[in-house]
Amino acid sequence: MHARFAPVRDCFHDLLTSGRETGAGLTIWYDGQPVVDLVGGSRSGHGPGGEPWLPDTLVNVYSVGKPVAALCLLVLVDRAKVDLDAPVDRYWPEFRAPATVRQVLSHTAGLPAFPVPRPATAIADWALLTGDLAAADPEWSPGSVAGEHAWTYGHLVGELVRRVDGRSVGRFLAEEIADRWQLDLGFALADADQRRCADLRYGDPRWPARKLGEPGSLRARALGNPAGGLDLAVLNSPLWRGAQMPAVNLHATASSLARLYAGLLAGGVLDGVRLFSPEVVAEATRVQYDGPDLVLDRPVQWTLGMQREPDGSWGMGGIGGSSAWADPGRGYTLAYATAHLAEHDRVDELVEALHAVL
Repeated sequence: MHARFAPVRDCFHDLLTSGRETGAGLTIWYDGQPVVDLVGGSRSGHGPGGEPWLPDTLVNVYSVGKPVAALCLLVLVDRAKVDLDAPVDRYWPEFRAPATVRQVLSHTAGLPAFPVPRPATAIADWALLTGDLAAADPEWSPGSVAGEHAWTYGHLVGELVRRVDGRSVGRFLAEEIADRWQLDLGFALADADQRRCADLRYGDPRWPARKLGEPGSLRARALGNPAGGLDLAVLNSPLWRGAQMPAVNLHATASSLARLYAGLLAGGVLDGVRLFSPEVVAEATRVQYDGPDLVLDRPVQWTLGMQREPDGSWGMGGIGGSSAWADPGRGYTLAYATAHLAEHDRVDELVEALHAVL
């Protein structure tokens, strides 16, 4: 690690020693090079006796996976196989909502919740859940307002990938992005990769109820169906790790997420391998919607799969505290991957420590 970034390392270690973090990885690239690559804590259990978090430990990063799913579809946009402003039903004829591909990618399509209540076992049934979405009426006129498509985003994007390319979004990600950019991340993990996973745990047992919000609210419907997406018994099971819930079940290392964003920050090329044109990267990171988000209940700037901040940084945080961002103005990418489901203040502290030395 570069000595300049020692305060960031110290902040990371303080999180672990204080107990506000129990296991995580942190990676930062600056000026096109990795400068911080840290892991610490345990990948199983809360105490010091658990298995140590290793550089190849995978963890479920929740919504940090949304931009990754979006990038799969954007590869097809870049290859002129998908038109951003075409109606979804051009590629998915059964889809009845009058939404465009761009509206799906920018969380304005009006389908933030699966319309039919489903049990946790439905997580493994791609056809069932995409069929539910295809038959659904939108909750608002597509394009008029945004609401994070919390659980549905990956099925909307992933089914478009499948309809156009023929491969599942998990296979497409592995073959077209992860393999070519040497990224240790994926959907629908094989048994060997599942054995590398950290077990998620609650920082506070009330965390799931706080995240769901009021029963019956749009947020609760968006986050609570299918059942099990906030339940440790499901999240740490082979069912979840082996399924494709691309909006929320990407399993990744922090180092691979920071590397991915470094490639995007460089205009779509990494180690001489170009996956995206600079034009598609620019469009993917441009603000598509700026206004209230009905699910998050706050103003949001949505790009094509990411959030953009007033300082020009772009990326995505996960509901449990994982996060991956690029800051073009300061020239860095940062990824934090945690198993300790709690609030986002940990990443804020790390970013503050980083900004102090840049």
